[in-house]
Amino acid sequence: MNITLKLYATLQDLLPAGAKRNAAQIEIASDSSLNDIIDAYQVPRELAHLVLVNGVFVYHADRDARNTLRPDDVLAIWPPVAGG
Repeated sequence: MNITLKLYATLQDLLPAGAKRNAAQIEIASDSSLNDIIDAYQVPRELAHLVLVNGVFVYHADRDARNTLRPDDVLAIWPPVAGG
């Protein structure tokens, strides 16, 4: 199934070729967990600080759950940000 993967800040370089505006359409297995996708795109888990599916935050403990994504969902990931 297809979803949109968005990576921000220092993670944007991990998107596949052809990504535009920090986003890429990707094909995933329907039973993929969020951590499966994070690992597949070589995002270090410690840098997957803020993870949202369709704008809703997903806690670290819930990122191994299977069958949580649906076609056309948007998975957005931000690294920790320093400053204020």
